[in-house]
Amino acid sequence: MTVPALDPSTAFPTYVSSPLDTAGGGRPPDAAGRGREFGARWQAEVRANLDGYTRLFEAGGASEARVRGLAERALDNTAAWAPALAEEIIGIAAGAGLEPWQAAAVNARTEILAALGDDGEGECSTAVVVGGDLPPRAVQTWDWHDHLRDAPLLWAFEPRPGHTVRTFTEFGVLGKIGVNSAGLGVHFNILRHSADHARIGVPVHVVARRILDEAATLEQAAELARSARTSASTVITVVTEAGVRALEICPEGVAEVGTGGILLHTNHFLDGALAAGERLGTERPATYARLRHLEGRLAQLGDPDVTTRARAMTCHAPVAPVCAHADPELPFDQRWETLAVIALDVATATMRVHRGRLCQVTESTWQTF
Repeated sequence: MTVPALDPSTAFPTYVSSPLDTAGGGRPPDAAGRGREFGARWQAEVRANLDGYTRLFEAGGASEARVRGLAERALDNTAAWAPALAEEIIGIAAGAGLEPWQAAAVNARTEILAALGDDGEGECSTAVVVGGDLPPRAVQTWDWHDHLRDAPLLWAFEPRPGHTVRTFTEFGVLGKIGVNSAGLGVHFNILRHSADHARIGVPVHVVARRILDEAATLEQAAELARSARTSASTVITVVTEAGVRALEICPEGVAEVGTGGILLHTNHFLDGALAAGERLGTERPATYARLRHLEGRLAQLGDPDVTTRARAMTCHAPVAPVCAHADPELPFDQRWETLAVIALDVATATMRVHRGRLCQVTESTWQTF
């Protein structure tokens, strides 16, 4: 059967950073240069994403002065933990004609929203199956505010010679979901914990990016996550051909969940100790229902066909909306929608991405990157 070609109008923008700094005589580009190049190329989009988050911060009651203070603290902590990544953020700001704190605010949007007490809803569902004489089958939804539907892009770059990273991220954000040429991939789901606080630490998006830049094994990824002092919670699900492990990150520490061949995760802590401080799930229990839905679809979620897996995830039940539709009657800061579906192929270091809701997936809507 011939699959129709992807309509370019339904694809996410893609960008491949220059592999060489020709002005420097063929040297690999440094982080600051990569950031400047990105910011200059996508200046309008980076600014639009900043505007979208500024609206959310304002809806949460934050003044520009408060956002600036939180963002500058995030940038300082990034510089202490991953100096090159701080330089890249500053480079993006310079290229886009912004101040460094403005680019830092976009990278620290999870931390700033947590500091403002924004608990969110909807969010992402992840399913990974490893084993069975097949490459890992890894897929997730990306649910977020519908006014930020144009925020994502697919970005490829070499943080060091011979090591390639491909990430589904947002304009101005260093990284999120992705794969690297060492055969490692990461999924990304937001969590909320009673230990989350406003003394901003290392942004969790920066943690995900550094794992993609530096890790080749589950153990290396966990070591990097444990070395970061964070102020907001998230789960980074790490996938290799050797297995899958969810790194549940919060200010109280990092828990490693699952070392076998199946990992399902929504937006609540699975680790028993950290679950005692659960916030999002206790206030919005749909995350538990979404996980039960995935548990009931294990056979299909292990299918090698990505469309079959996406269809197995699809659910519109009010108590378990794995495929989220924005309610136009709600204020913009309370609307969530499934904006993308991302499948990782760690064996080939590529991604397949669908732009839009789960219920819109067909064999012809996948974008390979």
